[in-house]
Amino acid sequence: MPINVSLKNVPDDIVEKLRKRAKRHHRSLQGELMVILEEAVGPARLSVDQAEARLRELRFETRDESTSWLRELRDVR
Repeated sequence: MPINVSLKNVPDDIVEKLRKRAKRHHRSLQGELMVILEEAVGPARLSVDQAEARLRELRFETRDESTSWLRELRDVR
């Protein structure tokens, strides 16, 4: 069961910076704080299959030139 956590006496300038950061990421202040907390405790690592599934969910697509670009980088090594 989730627990409510509150912060008291947060300086106005920090709150404003957090609000701006949340806006840049298209999240609510609470959503941004959750991301920050999750990153602070160590983000979970995804397996290759999980990452691939997540990219499919996001409808992430690469352009054709990315393959040739990666091959060029690989061949330079």
